[in-house]
Amino acid sequence: MELTFSIFAYGLVAALANVFGGFLIVQRDWHRGFLKYFVALGSGYMLAVATLEMIPESISRMRPHAALLILGGYLLVHFFEHTITPHFHFGEEIHSHEVMNPAVGLSSLFGLIIHTFFDGVSIASGFLISRPLGLLIFVAVLLHKIPEGFTVASVMLSSGRSKRFAMIAAISLGVSTLLGVLLMTMTRHWVNYGLPVTAGVALYVAASDLIPEVNKEPGFRMALVVFAGVIFFSFTKWLLEGGL
Repeated sequence: MELTFSIFAYGLVAALANVFGGFLIVQRDWHRGFLKYFVALGSGYMLAVATLEMIPESISRMRPHAALLILGGYLLVHFFEHTITPHFHFGEEIHSHEVMNPAVGLSSLFGLIIHTFFDGVSIASGFLISRPLGLLIFVAVLLHKIPEGFTVASVMLSSGRSKRFAMIAAISLGVSTLLGVLLMTMTRHWVNYGLPVTAGVALYVAASDLIPEVNKEPGFRMALVVFAGVIFFSFTKWLLEGGL
């Protein structure tokens, strides 16, 4: 019972970060330039968590099926992003010609709901296996939660929706996260399958969604922030292993 409460508490924090990201975009007087640093930091951290923690743990538990499940998770997100949400990207939507049709905005919302659902599954999967793994995954998810909420609210506004609808969209991402947490917690005996699938999803989000956004920024500053994300991961792991 204590574990279940802890998982939902962390899931709730992650969900609220989605809502906060949406709030940032509807409040036009906020300076939002710092969010690109969240994307860069989150991409490095998530890439490190996926490759150094989630994938090895999945292989140790599900050999020889882990690789197939990891690939399946990666391809699942790839499929949705290239069929249902072809214009999706992280960040403030400035290409108004791409999202003039409100249907495009709704498809982007659906794509992000898929993302956030697996965010919840990955958080729950991590904690069901071990608290250190759960915390590492939680931090990785949290770092890109604000950009997720920010993105969906931006797309909604650019497609002609109201600020109220933009906030509802951001809230829906938080709800989707909690649904992912709920499903994995209720079916915890499937955790050995949930972890490798979400490892593939995390790998896709880091390498195919977040890193390309970083690469759009000129200069080397954003690249250094990606490396800082990897270092932050190493520091977090050191702390969890009793570094202090």
